[in-house]
Amino acid sequence: MKKILIVEDDQLTANIYRNKFVVEGFKAEVANDGETGFELTRSFQPDVVILDLILPKLSGVDLLKKIRAQAGFEKLPVIVLSNTYLTNLVQDAWKAGATKCLSKVNCSPKQVLETVRSALGLRTTAASPAPVADPLAKLSNPENSSAKAPESPAPSEAKKPFASTHAETIAALRNAISALSKATTSSDRLNHTQEIYRRIHGLNGAANLAGRTELAQLAEALEAFTMELHERPTAINASSLRTLASAMDVIPLLSEHPRTAAAKPAPSQILVVDDDAISRRAVTHALERAKLTAVSVEDPNVALQLLSRTSYDLVFLDVDMPGMNGHELCTKLRALPHHKKTPVVFVTRMTDFQNRANSMMSGGDDFITKPFPFLELAVKSLVYVLRGKYPAAKPS
Repeated sequence: MKKILIVEDDQLTANIYRNKFVVEGFKAEVANDGETGFELTRSFQPDVVILDLILPKLSGVDLLKKIRAQAGFEKLPVIVLSNTYLTNLVQDAWKAGATKCLSKVNCSPKQVLETVRSALGLRTTAASPAPVADPLAKLSNPENSSAKAPESPAPSEAKKPFASTHAETIAALRNAISALSKATTSSDRLNHTQEIYRRIHGLNGAANLAGRTELAQLAEALEAFTMELHERPTAINASSLRTLASAMDVIPLLSEHPRTAAAKPAPSQILVVDDDAISRRAVTHALERAKLTAVSVEDPNVALQLLSRTSYDLVFLDVDMPGMNGHELCTKLRALPHHKKTPVVFVTRMTDFQNRANSMMSGGDDFITKPFPFLELAVKSLVYVLRGKYPAAKPS
């Protein structure tokens, strides 16, 4: 009987994977932190290790390095399951000797099982595609970037615990974000961001396993963003707190209107207007990380022409532009029938009170200050795009 070691700190996710492997005839053990994972690697002697990269006590990358340093484990298959936003960590995992790196948001337990079977040289089940494509392979092998992301059917055992714990998770997240906004010491900020990260990490895993694709999409970005806030407390400010709070308003909407992998919504259309090429590229890069595409232009007059004939789901505007500033452009787009309620986010270095007031008076919905954290803009974009898919549920 082949043995599987699952190293994952979210108990719900770990248990569902363990149950899946046991049902399929494997012997499976779970470690909820990196140090326990290393101890079990030596005592349990697994045939395959499934590893998250963000772990307590010992990171996934450090655990992988320790495994590879042990005699007899140089070729042990180690399959990384992690967040697609953590590109640097994934690259470090490849360098440390990962056998395969998979995206949690794109892989169901069934597909992970097929990857394990392939790594062990076992026959895959007739009903399943095998082996599963590696969604993160292009990080180390660019020619594989055309590989299709696998489908993610929801395992039935994940639906009940997701429904029963979801309301509690949202309430706990709201309380933690409120506490973070009032924190006055570094230690308090670290504690609150760690709590937010832990809750979002669990929500991400549960949403993936339950097949809630849009919720998982947002939770994945939030997970990476809160980890960044935990590592860089100086990034905790009014803007980042507002972004976290707005995400908490959208999560219940995505729960009430679940969209699964079988549904294929029309791609969102986003317009970025900024006369600075570097700034435009920074915004579009952040959108790409959120798997969103955008049209970017430097001339506000060209932007107005595009807006007059195209319905966009979200618009990013610089303020200080020649010919027509962002506030003037926002006022004009609000006069267009199909853009009266289109979310408009100002991206600017001008942070004085008058500029903020002008942004709101011209019809803007939000603003973010240059230079902005890519992950914050990714989360903010997803919040507006996903909320826009349920107009009846949007706040008045």
